[in-house]
Amino acid sequence: MALDADGSVLFAVGDPSAEIFPRSSNKPMQAVGMLRAGLQLDGALLALAAASHSGEPFHFTGVRDILAGAGLDESALQNPPDYPYDPQTQRDWIASGHQAERIAMNCSGKHAAMLATCVIAGWDLATYRSPDHPLQLALRATLEDLAGERVAATGVDGCGAPVFAVSLTGLARAFSALVRAEPGTPERRVADAMRAHPEYVGGTGRDVTALMVGIPGLLAKDGAEAVHVAALPDGRVVALKIVDGSQRARPVVMAAALRRLGVEAPVLVDQAEAELLGGGLPVGCVRSVALPV
Repeated sequence: MALDADGSVLFAVGDPSAEIFPRSSNKPMQAVGMLRAGLQLDGALLALAAASHSGEPFHFTGVRDILAGAGLDESALQNPPDYPYDPQTQRDWIASGHQAERIAMNCSGKHAAMLATCVIAGWDLATYRSPDHPLQLALRATLEDLAGERVAATGVDGCGAPVFAVSLTGLARAFSALVRAEPGTPERRVADAMRAHPEYVGGTGRDVTALMVGIPGLLAKDGAEAVHVAALPDGRVVALKIVDGSQRARPVVMAAALRRLGVEAPVLVDQAEAELLGGGLPVGCVRSVALPV
């Protein structure tokens, strides 16, 4: 679905009022909540706080910098151990003798920022993932504020932190609020950091990073189970959720929706189709059908 800057629906497929778990697409709003609670980050490190990073060396350096700034190290992280998300980085990681580690998990930037926020606010570190922890209550309230609706449910995300459910329309409103915010506000600081450092939001070879690089001023964030949101500088926004959770159609549908809004860029041509392989050879592709007028 797509919203205009004034919040009116430009077009929609399915039921955008249905509540979903946005998964990592909630991270920009969580980063706003951390700034509101006193977190002192900007630039690449703030982008990393809102990231689902690929696990490249510069991501690890950034996570360690966030932790060190709060007087902490990797042992404070409570996200699960994992291997880097990026396939080549993962192969290099394993070849160098590494096992699954907490810093390698794609949400470690968010967790490092959560811990840093707790240090600044004087909140307990051991229980920062609990839904009733002051940090998580603050992040829930921030999402409700930006989405313009109450959180419908609270679950446990793949990283172990709470994940809050809102409607697809509410998710779109939240992203629009970030890009329309006044410079210097927590909302705009997060949007500006992500747009200035898209390689920290995803990583080399990631479609969400390529989308922000290819469309100046675009704010975009993907999420597990095929969630994707992209807000244009003028406040128009596309939010989508592929019902079956398959990621292969996600960038294809986003590219079609942005083009439906009149956006033209080479990156949208690149992401207009997803190649399908059979026996290692191309046998077909995923392609978007026409969106409603």
